Amino acid sequence: MGADQAAELMRNLLREALILGAPVLLAACVTSFVISLVQTLTSLQDQTIATVPRLLVVAVLLMAGLPWFLERLMRYTVGLFSDFHRFLGMG
Repeated sequence: MGADQAAELMRNLLREALILGAPVLLAACVTSFVISLVQTLTSLQDQTIATVPRLLVVAVLLMAGLPWFLERLMRYTVGLFSDFHRFLGMG
């Protein structure tokens, strides 16, 4: 396997990781922003108020999106294993 093939594998891996991680990170960021805005407007500065809703939103999103996450991950893995002979130089 050459350097260009290793770079292609890493590029595909990072793209899939970004696609799978982006919705969760985006939901956590939006939730944090809204909570920070509410805390600023109400002058409540308790850390529990900021942490618990963010954890709940991320947990609900992970549970709701689990079929999509698993389907995407399985499709990537099957595609990688079925096309792996290209990278081993066997075909």
